[in-house]
Amino acid sequence: MGDDGTEIEEWDFGAWHQPTMGIGLLAENGTQYSAVWGRGFGDYGLEIFREPMVGLLVVIGQPGGPAAVAVTGHPSWSGLIGVPLVGAEIHWAEDDSEIRVPVAVELRAPAATAWLVSGRPAQWPPDGRFHLGTDDVMTAFTNEAVTAMGLSREGAEDWLRPGAPVVRHGEGGAGPSARE
Repeated sequence: MGDDGTEIEEWDFGAWHQPTMGIGLLAENGTQYSAVWGRGFGDYGLEIFREPMVGLLVVIGQPGGPAAVAVTGHPSWSGLIGVPLVGAEIHWAEDDSEIRVPVAVELRAPAATAWLVSGRPAQWPPDGRFHLGTDDVMTAFTNEAVTAMGLSREGAEDWLRPGAPVVRHGEGGAGPSARE
C-alpha cells in the first residue's frame, strides 16, 4: 500500500524505476517541481513544471488513480537528497517529422545521478528493451540502464545554473499506483 492507502503496482526494478505518471521533487527552499510526460512539444516528451504533482494529477491517492510513494530513503535516490546538484542536462530526440522533443532530464549530484525519462518498457514484464517518448515516466540510475533505454550524451544541453535548488526528497505518481 502507498502512503495514501492506494495499491501500488510494481515499480522498482533496481537500476531503474517506473513511476509511470511522473516524479515530484521538493527543493530545499520548499519549491516543488513535477516531471511528467506530456505533449507540449507536439509528441510525447518529458515536461518539468514548477508545481506539486497534485496540481497536475488530481486523482493521486483516489481509487483508480496513482498512489503516493515516497522514495526519500530509497538507496537509488539517497545520493541526490540534501546535496546541491552539480549538473543537469536535457536530452532531446527528433521524431519522424524532425520535431525536437525533450525525452529525459539528467540530474547530477556529487555522488549520484538520476535520469528522469519519458518512456516505458517495450513489453511486460520488462525484458531490458525500452521505448522512449511515450506517455509514461521512468527513472534510471546507472549508465547501463540509460544505455539500454537508448539515451546518450549526444543532443544533451546543460541547463543548470549556479545556485540551483537542492533536492530534499523525491516522490512521484505512477499510474494506477506508484509514486517516486
